[in-house]
Amino acid sequence: MLLTITNAPRDYAWGSTSLIASLEGRAPSGTPEAEVWFGDHPGDPSDVAGGGTLDEVTGGTLPYLLKLLAAAAPLSIQVHPTRAQAREGFAREAGMDAGDPTRNYRDDNHKPELIVALSDRFEALAGLRPLADTRRLLAVLPDAPGVIALRARLASDDDAVALRDAIAWLLSGDAQAEVDDIIAAVSQARSEEFSEPLAAVRSIAGRNPGDAGVVVALLMNFVVLRPGEAIFLRAGLLHAYVSGLGVEIMAASDNVLRGGLTPKHIDVDELLAIVDTTPGPVPVQAGTGSVTDYSVPVEDFALRRVQVDGAAAFDVTGPTMVLATSGLVSVESALGSTAPIAVGSAAFITADEGKITLRGHGEAFIARPGRV
Repeated sequence: MLLTITNAPRDYAWGSTSLIASLEGRAPSGTPEAEVWFGDHPGDPSDVAGGGTLDEVTGGTLPYLLKLLAAAAPLSIQVHPTRAQAREGFAREAGMDAGDPTRNYRDDNHKPELIVALSDRFEALAGLRPLADTRRLLAVLPDAPGVIALRARLASDDDAVALRDAIAWLLSGDAQAEVDDIIAAVSQARSEEFSEPLAAVRSIAGRNPGDAGVVVALLMNFVVLRPGEAIFLRAGLLHAYVSGLGVEIMAASDNVLRGGLTPKHIDVDELLAIVDTTPGPVPVQAGTGSVTDYSVPVEDFALRRVQVDGAAAFDVTGPTMVLATSGLVSVESALGSTAPIAVGSAAFITADEGKITLRGHGEAFIARPGRV
């Protein structure tokens, strides 16, 4: 089976008013367009050409959700649980109403993610910066009382414990004066070594005045991805997308623990139970050559980037999607079905097709269940 699928952009406030429209070659709608979902997630299943939605075809069994994501403002700082943590948390909250805004666990699944940049520059916060580097960054801030207090909390010999203690303190609600001090100090600081992360945090602070998450962001790795580059976001890893257009794929889950930059519920105790505060860089995966298979150490999904120039054939081993992101690309199944894929839309192919051939000239992403 070969189907064409589309979806309407979701209008989250952080979304861009132009990036998705520009990709699709149409006029902007005038409202934020944050995400386009390709999948059978009950929150917004894809529309199938000719009528119906994808969940009616799959029965809601897809293990992954593929998205176009366009950020004009930072998303909330967040972390996702392991599968075991999700099962325990979901069972613990079984008596809560599904729509309760204080509920942490919407399902019993984990939510690892991969983001691949489409725009010339995609900015993200990912993981906690090595503490020696953060101490050097804090040294360039003016000696305000809040800055001095944060330096003291990060002076422990155990980096992971020090960072956990600092995050707990910042998000406790008892450190607002210190948070304000630190944000003001960031606005005055100048450093050649840390110019990009300081500029990013100043911009984040301008959109989130007084938010303790601004200081959490100061502790995180600031990552800039170029087209085709990607980062994998494992369970327990603090992260937040800041700006840009990308292709995102994740396990089919809605479990999010937030740690700032949001008016939504923040459960500090549960966040601290889930987050891995071990510092270190997050590897950036390159997107070079005509075919890139990104390293994804989970079974829920796999993602391949293809620069189509003529024809290229690929095996289909499970429910597969082909998302077109530039040029003119069509997909042809081994059983003889053919469908052009408009930029910003996708094709869904069932495993019985066995093989597909991409034809044309442009860029496409192939999503499927993964293998470990």
